[in-house]
Amino acid sequence: MDKDTQTLLKHTSRSLYLSARILPNTIRDAFGIAYLLCRYADSIADTSLLPPQRRLHWIQQYPQMISHPSPQQQQELVQDIAGTSDNPYEKELLQHFSACLAGFNRLPAPQQQAVLNVAQQVCKGMEMDLHTFPPETSGQLAAFSQRADLEQYCHLMGGAPGIFWSELIIQSTPLSIPPKRLLQLGRDIGDALQIVNILRDLPKDLRIGRCYFPLEDLAPLGLAPQDLLDPKNSPRFEPIKQRWIYWGLNKLHSAFEYMQALPHLQWQHRAAVAWPVLWTADTLYKVHQEKDLLNPKRRVKIPRKVIYQTMVLSPFVLFSNKLFSRWLSPKLQKFPTVGNAIK
Repeated sequence: MDKDTQTLLKHTSRSLYLSARILPNTIRDAFGIAYLLCRYADSIADTSLLPPQRRLHWIQQYPQMISHPSPQQQQELVQDIAGTSDNPYEKELLQHFSACLAGFNRLPAPQQQAVLNVAQQVCKGMEMDLHTFPPETSGQLAAFSQRADLEQYCHLMGGAPGIFWSELIIQSTPLSIPPKRLLQLGRDIGDALQIVNILRDLPKDLRIGRCYFPLEDLAPLGLAPQDLLDPKNSPRFEPIKQRWIYWGLNKLHSAFEYMQALPHLQWQHRAAVAWPVLWTADTLYKVHQEKDLLNPKRRVKIPRKVIYQTMVLSPFVLFSNKLFSRWLSPKLQKFPTVGNAIK
């Protein structure tokens, strides 16, 4: 990855940039390019400057634009979404789609296919957003219908990146378990990362018309999506919050077997897996403790010092599966037993 794309990665996702920096050269570029291409798609899907149908058009075209680029189509897209971000680095990303594609074309063929696969799946998740939810400025609010909808969304937006990451590992290092099993575990971990993002971003998403928590959960408690706009309903929402926290925790337990599959001396691979897992466990616990989750003034976020403490401790811990287990287990055991969660 060239210097410009490294800068874009650094400023569009600080925590992911930290993970990418420690990866081996053989997979670092694929990891970064995949993120930037998916972030570009996210900018298309989320821009309120385009009507939903136009956004949907571009999202449906997007994977083909990666695999079979058309300069004319690229120029039309850039013109459509120019100026859609207040972040100067994201604006730069929007203007440098061709640079991201050039980076993609420099990847080996197996990595190109893995990047294309994850882009296709993430775009399907964005299509779910555009089909389900009203325009951000409409003043309307909609929700998924079934729990299966939210699970599928997590599979597409989190599980697919988990599979992608696992595919890169399979291509670059020997494993102690069958590759198919690693892909399953990777999807579980990705699901957990996605549900924690949905939980902590709940107040913000509600205010742009998106309730990811399904009517199947809300209706039995006498709640409608609009009720979640009132922070006073946080106690009523608590059982639903706990249900999905434990759904994420069950998925996160896959990290133990995942780490055991990685060679002890491959500390770079191990750290890039362990860091988001550990940070997700910490964030899930903060969500668990937050009794006013619907309040938009309360931002659930782990302190930056926790991020850096994790990085500092890693060289002393991650070479050993037993030590990693002793690091992660207490974080998961802080939660009440699963039997206390809503069924």
